Amino acid sequence: MVEGWDEDGLRAVRGALHAQDGVALLAALRRGPVREVLQLAGDGVAVAAAQGLPEAAEMAGLFLGALRERGFRGDAELADRLRAATGDAAIPFLRPLAVDLEMLAMLLEGDPAESGGRIDLSTGECWPAFTDEPEPEEADDPERWLYVPALGSRAGYRDMELFIDGLGDVVLADRLRKAIGGRGAFRRFKDVLARDERSWRRYHRFCDERQRGRARAWLAEEGYCPRLPVLRQTMRT
Repeated sequence: MVEGWDEDGLRAVRGALHAQDGVALLAALRRGPVREVLQLAGDGVAVAAAQGLPEAAEMAGLFLGALRERGFRGDAELADRLRAATGDAAIPFLRPLAVDLEMLAMLLEGDPAESGGRIDLSTGECWPAFTDEPEPEEADDPERWLYVPALGSRAGYRDMELFIDGLGDVVLADRLRKAIGGRGAFRRFKDVLARDERSWRRYHRFCDERQRGRARAWLAEEGYCPRLPVLRQTMRT
C-alpha cells in the first residue's frame, strides 16, 4: 500500500460506495492505508464479506486489526459488525436505520444554541432544528422521530489536539499548538494548516473518521446502527 491517500484513491473508494460496487470497493481499498478509511468504508466491507466476495474476508481482517489498534470512539461498534459479517460473532442487537453518518455528525457537533435536530425513523433522513420540518404536530412522536442533541465543539477541539500529536513534522506541530490557544482556535488552526496541502488533506480524513465514529457510537447508544448498503448481486462474479 502507498503511504497516505491521494485524491484519486479517495474518489475511487467513495465512487464504489456510491455505486454499491463491492468488487470496485475492494480494489479501491488497496490504493491506500485502510486505517484512514475504516469508518468510511467499513459497512461496505462488511457487506462484501457477508456476500463472500473474493478477498473480502481478507480485507475484513485488515479492517478488524486496524480498528483494534486505533480504538477511536465508534470503532468497537464497527468491529462488532465486521465480526458478525464474517461469522465470528453474533449480529449486534441494534435496529438498522438508513442514516447518513456524515449528516448525523453535523447535527451532533453543531452549536448547542442553534443546532441539533431529529432523525426521521421511517427514512433515516436528518432534519436540522432550524428547518421547517417536521410539522409541529408530528415533531414529538417518538415512534417517528429520534431527537439529536447538539453537543458543541469540544470533540472537534480534541480532534485538533490528537491530530497535532500524531504529526511527524515537529515545526508544523509547534505552530499548530500555538494556534489552538484561546478564542478563534479553529480558524487559526485551519489558517496555519492550509499552507501545507498534504497535511490539510490528512486532517480532513482524520476528522471525517473521528466524526463518523462518534455518530456511529451515539446511534448505538440509542439502539440503532447504520443500515448496511446493498451490493449488486453481479458483484459475486
